[in-house]
Amino acid sequence: MYNIKLENYVPEPKPATSDRIVAAHYYAAWKKGAARIHEAFDDLHDYPERTPLHGYYDEENPELCDWEIKWALEHGINCFIYCWYRNLDNMGKPITVNDLRCGHCLHEALFNAKYGKMMKFAIMFENSPRWGTTDPEDIIENVMPFWMENYFKRENYLIIDNKPVVFVFSAQRLLEALGGIEGQAKAFEACREYARKHGFDGMLFAKQDWHTSEQIVKDDIASGYDIRFGYNSGYAAPYNFPPEEDVVNAQLALLRKKINDFPMGFVPTASCFSDATPRTTQHWIDMGYGFHKQTIYYLSPDNYRRVIRKMKALTDSLPEGSYGKKIFMIDNWNEWDEGHYVSPSHEFGFRYLQAIREELTARDNLPDYRMPQDIGLSNFNKSWGNPDLSEQCKKKFGVEYK
Repeated sequence: MYNIKLENYVPEPKPATSDRIVAAHYYAAWKKGAARIHEAFDDLHDYPERTPLHGYYDEENPELCDWEIKWALEHGINCFIYCWYRNLDNMGKPITVNDLRCGHCLHEALFNAKYGKMMKFAIMFENSPRWGTTDPEDIIENVMPFWMENYFKRENYLIIDNKPVVFVFSAQRLLEALGGIEGQAKAFEACREYARKHGFDGMLFAKQDWHTSEQIVKDDIASGYDIRFGYNSGYAAPYNFPPEEDVVNAQLALLRKKINDFPMGFVPTASCFSDATPRTTQHWIDMGYGFHKQTIYYLSPDNYRRVIRKMKALTDSLPEGSYGKKIFMIDNWNEWDEGHYVSPSHEFGFRYLQAIREELTARDNLPDYRMPQDIGLSNFNKSWGNPDLSEQCKKKFGVEYK
């Protein structure tokens, strides 16, 4: 029955019901040539266990996007937060799709996917020095018009209390570009006013930051942020492969501290593992990244389930109206080489997704575990070739690939 065409298209998702927004961070850099700073799947040939369960794929393909939507929705993930990169040379100019790094995942895939409107989405504005940021004039003249017309007005953009939500990464660079605390507060308020003129009740800005204190939170609020979150839980192992119980307890301790500092605005993120081994080559060191200094930890799917359960219990006790009761973040959908992902893989299958479904949903659906290959719908890899995973596994592990 393998690869015999049993369906004409991706079967319709049967979403699991959740009482909150379950948002997975999404690193859209798996289209051939799109990442620029790395070679995407071509960097993973020595790591066959990290191969997506559905194989290497053309990320810009709407059909592939529909499979991801199906797997996510059926396990409780109902929102993708896409990393949004502006080209450095676009600063101060009108924005087009061609001025984005890795814009394909939204503009080519999600927006053309059959089931795209079933999945909420949001953007995370990446402000690291390698990519373009903005300034007080540019954010109103160029950034907001592009965001409004391309994202906010779509029926599936993440809107809370009639306010579009924008997440911010590398917030310090944006703060400097907008003129410090007072300048940023003024710029964010101008964005909110722009949104009001287009029928919204303002905007919500969310800051990515692993560090916390009462003063940091006060400064964040003063500079215009409504929400604080982490791209991951914020846990950094003291050494490689610490006991899983230590990882569980540390993630929870960090969350307690962050909630204590900002009970109305901190949103939890549950991390399954962190292993950036493919990004420890000289290439990454030469670019100035520090992945070679990072430690490695793993949680089994069962212990990941425990983290989610305990984080949910902590956020259930938050005051009414707190964003931690509304949003639960997942680290991460598809950081295949950076080494943290819940998307189906040959090493872990659907087990991390099953943990999410069992802890964050009503479990009122029946997930469909047929793979594209099982029903003859796996023709979405035209770019990456067909690596011999069996030989790679023999070389690395001394075992046959199955």
